[in-house]
Amino acid sequence: MQTIIDCKDISFSYTRGEEPPVPVFEHLDFQVEQGEFVAVLGHNGSGKSTLAKHFNAILLPEGGSVYITGLDTRDDSVLFDIRSRLGMVFQNPDNQIVATIVEEDVAFALENLGVEPDEIRRRVDEALHLVDMYDYREKAPHQLSGGQKQRVAIAGVIALRPRCIVLDEPTAMLDPRGRREVMNTLLDLCENHGVTVVLITHYMDEAAKSRRVVVMDNGEIILDAPPEDVFSQVERLRETGLDVPQASELVYALREEGLPLPQGVITNDACVDVIEGLLSKR
Repeated sequence: MQTIIDCKDISFSYTRGEEPPVPVFEHLDFQVEQGEFVAVLGHNGSGKSTLAKHFNAILLPEGGSVYITGLDTRDDSVLFDIRSRLGMVFQNPDNQIVATIVEEDVAFALENLGVEPDEIRRRVDEALHLVDMYDYREKAPHQLSGGQKQRVAIAGVIALRPRCIVLDEPTAMLDPRGRREVMNTLLDLCENHGVTVVLITHYMDEAAKSRRVVVMDNGEIILDAPPEDVFSQVERLRETGLDVPQASELVYALREEGLPLPQGVITNDACVDVIEGLLSKR
């Protein structure tokens, strides 16, 4: 299995005028393997968004190295290849949509790269089908809901056929329905189409659907494990200012009252099952 993202001993600080540099992280290691779905959690200022900007050379490390599919982000000669292999989707889809028609927006980057028209047509149609937006291809983006706009933004990245998609809080501005639409799209891309996904989010229920959860605090990775293991550590997450899924919160509270419930419960269905199982024994 290939390593898609490989951050080795990286350090980075922000500088503001003549003020002393403000370190974000120091000597940080972070890797993502092909086919993974990784959720990155952390309170504001923990360093997660700054880390994500290193993945496609928006930012460069002051120390250490970042490799994307083996390519060094500090090497200007491979910057195009890096950004073709790793696509970024940000919080506000309105900041990424540039055309007045959905299919034209998805085609925008491909046209700028000089891709042949027939190939553009194929890629645009394929990308819109993958995010379930093909029927809206001739619509104006301003007529779409927030969730639909974000799926169009994701389609624009998919059309470039990247190996990995990194999303920085893509559902933060969406209603619950829009969040579900985007999450279903991401899960389908990972599970059925082999796209590696790195999702930065504040929503614990989204992180619970990932295969791996990474928790950052003050520029350090303090937890890196499957979601069942991470969300079992309720007190530690609370200390960092984070919540846990509601199902985990309920099971934790019941365990604190002495009820013999298992750890690692992160979904509502699993919570119902373990409580029903407990009641059936009484």
